[in-house]
Amino acid sequence: MFIHDVCSALNNAKIPYAIVGGYAVALHGAARGTVDVDIAIHWTLKNLENAEKVLKELGLVSLIPIDSSSLFHFRDEYIQNRNLIAWNFYDPKNPINQVDIIINYDLKSAHTKMISTSSGKIRVLSLKDLIAMKRASGRQQDLEDVKALESL
Repeated sequence: MFIHDVCSALNNAKIPYAIVGGYAVALHGAARGTVDVDIAIHWTLKNLENAEKVLKELGLVSLIPIDSSSLFHFRDEYIQNRNLIAWNFYDPKNPINQVDIIINYDLKSAHTKMISTSSGKIRVLSLKDLIAMKRASGRQQDLEDVKALESL
């Protein structure tokens, strides 16, 4: 399963990450369909470079022509003036396999939880922090996710 491949590679590279999107909602127990794997990292240049390297080693390519160094140094520009909230990577051989690195969230002060599955371990953002992150985004789907998570 693609999410396990991604998490295993991130775990092996010792990159501080957490699953934060629809998969995180589902892993916490709320029904949610999603395709892409959304991750947040502890925002440092080294972690971003390592995440880019890991995703490329999995055969993924960046949807937009940037690299980790440019994104790190011009993060505010990308967020404020280009409305970029995620750096998308996809598999050209199987485009359904996609990873978004969330760039407007720093995992540094967040709490995470390791979930064991039959295929491996997945680090997910804690329920409390996931709700706060989704509430702060203000997007309709995220607000629906908040309702579902709070009803657990």
